[in-house]
Amino acid sequence: MRKYFLYIGIISLTACGNLNQTIQPSISGDSNYVFTEEAIHAHISYLASDELTGRDVGTEGINLAASYLSEEFKNYGIQPYFTSYRDSFMTGEKKHAYNVVGYLEGTDEKLKEEVFVIGAHYDHIGFNGEGKSKEDSIGNGANDNASGVAAVLELARFFALNPPKRSVMFVLFTAEEIGLLGSKHLAKRLKNINQPIYAVFNIEMVGFPLVNQDYSGYFTGYKMSTFADRFNHYSGKKVLGYFPKADEYNLFQRSDNYPFYTEFNVPSQTICTFDFTNYPYYHHVKDETQHIDLKHMKNLISDLSIGLSGLINEEESSIKLKK
Repeated sequence: MRKYFLYIGIISLTACGNLNQTIQPSISGDSNYVFTEEAIHAHISYLASDELTGRDVGTEGINLAASYLSEEFKNYGIQPYFTSYRDSFMTGEKKHAYNVVGYLEGTDEKLKEEVFVIGAHYDHIGFNGEGKSKEDSIGNGANDNASGVAAVLELARFFALNPPKRSVMFVLFTAEEIGLLGSKHLAKRLKNINQPIYAVFNIEMVGFPLVNQDYSGYFTGYKMSTFADRFNHYSGKKVLGYFPKADEYNLFQRSDNYPFYTEFNVPSQTICTFDFTNYPYYHHVKDETQHIDLKHMKNLISDLSIGLSGLINEEESSIKLKK
């Protein structure tokens, strides 16, 4: 998430937990998929590995990441939306960049024309992180935003096994860190081909839990739509909440949800669990897999699968922008 950070404090890190613990999402329908810490760890550990050198735009590291993401979609049975999974464009610095876009067609003949976007950015800052030393110079970006990418991948696998009524586009955005370039490009491209977008659910830095809150993640632009209320209704619990600092720092406009809001004027918002006090390694070389709370992530992704299933499968739209 591109934003100005005021670090209010630092709390101690929580252990990641047992990789073999599992949870079964309790939604209507027949689900054979079980979310596991092991699968989440596998995604994050590869994306945040030194081999990918911080996933900066225009590098071999981000190319390797895109290949991994495309292969994961293919393995799940998620089809490319375009002729390829890679939605390519050139940045202003003449760097070749590409979003990774997968597509799952809905099962309802009418509702499938409405596309629900679930996304996260997969680029990071390369060697530009704080805390660089001779021993460590790579900004691996485990929380920012391999955690969000892992959530999208697990949700893609879940929905592939539980086909939704509306079509779902799974998007891993590039070039977020340098100005939301990937989401701006894709939103304009989809607008130009008249692709209806129903809503956008963006996932940003969810690798560590909030502290002393009665909700799991805050939702940017919380008061702008009925999205959070309806999501929580289907979840049966308060998953999405209001965080005043999100308004103070104008976070609604600082992640990949925003270009879709400006192009399509539909509910387009971001969940985040980084609250400026609970994770000290933003854009830091120590933002590595070992610090991610996998148990928290597993439980959160399970909750997301339930709330999103309710919204994507409802017959009448209940998520709307507020006047």
